[in-house]
Amino acid sequence: MSVSHRAERVARVVQHEVARLLHEEVRDPRIAGAVFTIHEVRISRDLCAADIYFSVLDSSSLDQVVRALEKAKGFVRSRLSSVLDLRRAPELRFHVDRTIEEGMRLDRIIEEANKPGGL
Repeated sequence: MSVSHRAERVARVVQHEVARLLHEEVRDPRIAGAVFTIHEVRISRDLCAADIYFSVLDSSSLDQVVRALEKAKGFVRSRLSSVLDLRRAPELRFHVDRTIEEGMRLDRIIEEANKPGGL
C-alpha cells in the first residue's frame, strides 16, 4: 500500500475517532455545549501530524471551543493511539475551517448583486 493511500486511510480513521471522542468522551462543557463539525483531516506523509479542520455553528463560542480543543488534545491523542496501528499517534493540530462561513458571505454578495439596482 502506498504512503498516500495509507495516509488517506489514517486520515479517515482519525476524523471518525476524533469526532467520536470529542462528542462522547471529552467532558469539557465548552465542547459538550458546542455544535461543531470535523470537516477534514489531513495527515502528513510521515503520519506524524494530523491537521484537523472544524467549524462551529455558533461563532460566538468559537474562542472557547478552540481553547477546549487545545486542552483536550493530549487526551484525544492518547485515546487515538489505542485505535491506530501506528508506532505513535500523530500530533494533533486543530484549525478553524471558515469555508462554509465564507461561502455564505459570497452567496449574500451575489444575491445583492443580482437584485435590481444592486451593487
